[in-house]
Amino acid sequence: VQLIESGGGLVQAGGSLRLSCAASGYPLDMYAVGWFRQIPGKDRGAVACIGSYTSATYYADSVKGRFTISRDNDKKMVYLQMNNLKPEDTATYYCATQANYKANYLATRPDEYDYWGQGTQVTVSS
Repeated sequence: VQLIESGGGLVQAGGSLRLSCAASGYPLDMYAVGWFRQIPGKDRGAVACIGSYTSATYYADSVKGRFTISRDNDKKMVYLQMNNLKPEDTATYYCATQANYKANYLATRPDEYDYWGQGTQVTVSS
């Protein structure tokens, strides 16, 4: 399973970016998808996650009110809209999905996800 992230880049504080996650040959609409981020020397942590059919969502406290995760099941894409970006949002962002459908449960830990993209860098300047 190949996940491909896009949309990262350099932006000034207060600006916006939209990350996209696409899956090659995989029914991304059937599984939960998470966006995670990591900076060197730190553990990878969840930013936002979205369920499959129920579209339940989870947001890390640090991004609530600024980031929005969404999916377009027709296009089998998942997005992370990031507004009012802050320098502390600087990180490599990864999308991930699962190998098995889990009803009534939205995974938020990295070890609960099976397939990962290569990451896209987001840099927010002050």
